[in-house]
Amino acid sequence: MNNSSKVAVCSRSFSKHPILRAELLARYSNVTFNDAGLQLKGEHLIKFLSGHDKAITALETIDDSVLARLPELKIISKYGVGIDSIDMAAMRAHGKRLGWTGGVNRRSVSELVVSFAIALLRHVPEANGEVRSGTWRQHVGGLLTGRTVGIIGCGHVGKDLVLLLKAFGCPILAYDILSFPDFYASHGVEAVGLEVLLKRADVVTVHLPLDATTRDMLDAQRLSMLKPTAVLINVARGGLVDEAALKDLLKNKRLAAAAFDVFNMEPPTDKELLSLPNFLATPHIGGSAEEAIVAMGRAAIEGLDVNKVPGLP
Repeated sequence: MNNSSKVAVCSRSFSKHPILRAELLARYSNVTFNDAGLQLKGEHLIKFLSGHDKAITALETIDDSVLARLPELKIISKYGVGIDSIDMAAMRAHGKRLGWTGGVNRRSVSELVVSFAIALLRHVPEANGEVRSGTWRQHVGGLLTGRTVGIIGCGHVGKDLVLLLKAFGCPILAYDILSFPDFYASHGVEAVGLEVLLKRADVVTVHLPLDATTRDMLDAQRLSMLKPTAVLINVARGGLVDEAALKDLLKNKRLAAAAFDVFNMEPPTDKELLSLPNFLATPHIGGSAEEAIVAMGRAAIEGLDVNKVPGLP
């Protein structure tokens, strides 16, 4: 057991998870958990992290203004797979080390995508709403089997989704700034440009990080390229899709349906979008399978022992 390091756990879900708490305390005796369930940001985040040399963070924003006030903090370990909330340039500038493992929740996310695709194609959200309101109308939907799926971003989650879709016999299109020729060849994936994917796919699912190059990647112009019969799924990050343009397409039946687990602002405030019968919304639960939570937590615990500043030899 490490008795010298002081560890702060910002994440509320990690803090209340009995297995992760026990495994962390088996390694470190001096741990501050977020037992109050606080949403930590700005001064509150700095105060919580102050006096600790290691930290486990989740969605908290870690930037220069935070790191400059925490000279004693040496290591930040990420609970979860996205690191867009961490300013990597600031981490390097302040000599902070990053513990992070990509893809540990990929199956949790990819299964959610499949559930969304089937739900939208079978009109489950709309049918559920009608039954609850007293209307009994049998909707005629379509199968996921045999439909062309377009995957925007073929990293950990995208590749795992390819494996799951094999059971449905889906032709798969993929767009990524990186090339994965061996994987594509092995699994029958067709690499295409973004616009080609948008025009050809029956189901489009987004799996990208959010940064300056991807923000509003699916803007009004690109969204208009989708088939009127297509469905759009975003379980990656809010801000990748122009939500106002999406709402317009859904309202005017120029896009069949959409499902979002993530939003530009969370929780979302556009009540009109949320009330549309062809829109399915969930509260950022992509990684919230019990198995994924444990895997992400254990990866975060391991990350507390990292000894390298990101981007430096």
